[in-house]
Amino acid sequence: MSRSLGLTAAFLLAAAATAADWPQWRGPNRDGISPETGLLKSWPKDGLKPTWTAKDLGLGFGTPSVAGGKIFGMGTRGGKDGVWALQEDGGKELWFTPIDEPRNVNQNNGPGSTPTYSKGKVYAVSNHGTVARLDATTGKVDWKKNYKKDFGGKDPSWGFNDSVLIDGDKVICAPSGDKAAVAALKADTGAVLWAVDAGPVGGGAGYSSPIKVTVGGVPMYLVVLGQTAGLVGVHADTGKLLWQYNNKVAFGSVAQIPTPVVKGDKVWVSTAYAGGSALLQIVPQGKDKASVKELKTHKGNPMNHHGGMVLIGDHVYFGHGQNNGLPTCVDMNTGEKVWQFEKNLPGGSGSAAYLYADGRLYIRYQNGLLALVTPSPTEDGFKVVSSFQLPAPNEKKHSQSWPHPVIANGKLYVRDQNVLYAYDLKATTS
Repeated sequence: MSRSLGLTAAFLLAAAATAADWPQWRGPNRDGISPETGLLKSWPKDGLKPTWTAKDLGLGFGTPSVAGGKIFGMGTRGGKDGVWALQEDGGKELWFTPIDEPRNVNQNNGPGSTPTYSKGKVYAVSNHGTVARLDATTGKVDWKKNYKKDFGGKDPSWGFNDSVLIDGDKVICAPSGDKAAVAALKADTGAVLWAVDAGPVGGGAGYSSPIKVTVGGVPMYLVVLGQTAGLVGVHADTGKLLWQYNNKVAFGSVAQIPTPVVKGDKVWVSTAYAGGSALLQIVPQGKDKASVKELKTHKGNPMNHHGGMVLIGDHVYFGHGQNNGLPTCVDMNTGEKVWQFEKNLPGGSGSAAYLYADGRLYIRYQNGLLALVTPSPTEDGFKVVSSFQLPAPNEKKHSQSWPHPVIANGKLYVRDQNVLYAYDLKATTS
C-alpha cells in the first residue's frame, strides 16, 4: 500500500477470518487480490477439473465468500431469497435460511449480494433490500432491516445488490433511499448509528459496495451511488458527508456497479451504460474535513461494466466495454490509458471478472471462459498462460457467467447460478 506524501489508504480486514480466507466482497481488502502464494503457475491443457461441485444453490449472480471453514452465498430457492452455507471441505450444505420474498418472476435474476463474514456472523442483502445478520453456524437470523421500509429506498431495475462492509461494531450499507443514502448500523442489534442525508446527495442505488480508506488521518467510507449522486466520501466516525463527485463523464445512465480502486490518496472510478472513468485525488483539510480533486477523465473509453478492476503496483487492469471485456491497463498515478486490446482474450466474450493471486490474473468471461494471465504494463507482456471453458450453466434463462472467481485456502471457487465448482490450485513439489 502506497504511503507517498505521508498519506495512507488502509482497507478493513474482516475480523476473525484467517489470512487465506475470502470473507467478503472482493476479498480480505475489497480489492480483488488474494494474498495466497504457492499456487499453480499454469493449468493442464484440458483445464482444471473440479475437486467437488455443490448443486441446487438457487438462482443468483452473487459471488460467494469463504471464512471460518464455511462458504456463504445467496440464492432464490423454494420461492424465497435466502442465504446458504456450505462446508468448505467437500461442499456439503450446512443450512439455507430464507430472508425475503424474491422479485417479480419476470424480473428476478436472483440475489447479487456477497455475504460478509465477521466474528461468527454473516451479513447479507436481498434483492428487495432486506439486510440481515445470521449466525454463521446455525443460519439463525439475529435481526433484519429493510432499505425501503426503514430508509425510503426504491427498488432499482435489478434490485439491491450491495455487499455490506463490517467495520468494528458498524455495518456500513447503501440504502440509497430518501432517508439515507449511506447508513451505519450497530452490528449487534441493527440499530441505526447514523445516516447520510439523502436530500443533498440523491441519486438512488448504484449497485456498488462500500470500502474504507484513511487519507491524511481522516477515516472515510467511499460509496458509488446512482448517476446523479456519483461517488461520495463519508466520515467513518460521524457519518458526515465529506465530499461528493458526480461528473457525468464517469457515471452512466443506468447502473454504477464497479467498486472504486484506491492507492494512497488517489481513487480510480469507472462505470458503463454510457459512462466512463475518472482519476480523483482526496485532499484532507484538517482533522475532520476533506475534499476531492479531479485529475483525469475519460468519456466512454475506458469503462468497466461489472467485472471489477484490480490494482497491481502502479497499474489498474480490467475489461473495457459494456457487455464486453477488452483487456485494458491504466496508470494509477496519471489516469492515462497505457494500452487496450482490440479484441477479447481468445475464446472469451461478454463482460470479464478479474481476480489477482500469486503473480497471475484470473479472468472469467461472461461466456464461461476462465483464463490465467500474466499481468504487465506492456501490452506484449500481458499474455494468456492457460485457459479452459467452464461447464455450461444449468440455468437456461440466466446463462451469463457473471459471479467473480474467488480464491481461498488453496482453492478456486467459481459459481454459476445454482452450482459452485471448487478447484485445487496448490502447486505440488516432488
